[in-house]
Amino acid sequence: MFVQVRNITVTEGNSEQVVQRFSKPGIIEEQEGFVGIEILVKKVRRGEEEVIVLVRWESEDYWKQWEKSDAHIATHKANRGQPKPEYILNTEVGMYELKAEKKPAQM
Repeated sequence: MFVQVRNITVTEGNSEQVVQRFSKPGIIEEQEGFVGIEILVKKVRRGEEEVIVLVRWESEDYWKQWEKSDAHIATHKANRGQPKPEYILNTEVGMYELKAEKKPAQM
C-alpha cells in the first residue's frame, strides 16, 4: 500500500474547514486503486491546530496514475492563481510505502 501524508497546520478553530474540504465527495473516490482517506486533528500549542490527511492507494503506480490524470490536473488548473486560505499556516507532504500492518486476531 502507498500512503500520501499531508500535515496541515492551521490557526486555532479552523481545522474543521480542512476536514470538510477533504471529506466532501470528489472524483478521487472513482479512481482505480484508491483505498481511502483518513483525517486526524490534533490541538497544538500556541493557538494552532494540526490536521493530518492520509490518502491511501493500493500502490505507488495507482497514485502516479491519479496524479497524471486529466481530472486531477484540471482541478489544480482551476485553482491556479487563487491564494491559499489565510488560516493555513503550513503544509508538508510526504509519501510512504506501508511495510507492515497488524490486524486483530481471528477468534
